[in-house]
Amino acid sequence: MTMPEPTVQPTRYVVSCLPDDNINALHFSLTVEYRGRSLWAVVRHGSCLNSAGQWSYESIPSEREDEWLAEHRFDLETALKLAKEAAPRVTVNGYTVMDALRMADA
Repeated sequence: MTMPEPTVQPTRYVVSCLPDDNINALHFSLTVEYRGRSLWAVVRHGSCLNSAGQWSYESIPSEREDEWLAEHRFDLETALKLAKEAAPRVTVNGYTVMDALRMADA
């Protein structure tokens, strides 16, 4: 029996309006994460973005209803689009993306 070739599957994308080298980039970032069955989630601090642009806590898999999944799982293109739309509105402790960018320039 011959050894099969390894496969490579990207499972996470980082979406942010702050550059990588900004000290606050991690805090102002969203992720688009693979959730199986060709579906992706937009994630931030244990919450998922739904198709209406609202954040919901992501419970453990056995507690997720089909209706919840239908609203919070997307094909990759849609998930990236939603994440890019949400990224400029991220706030951390009352600071907006623009505040973080201004502080970096100061």
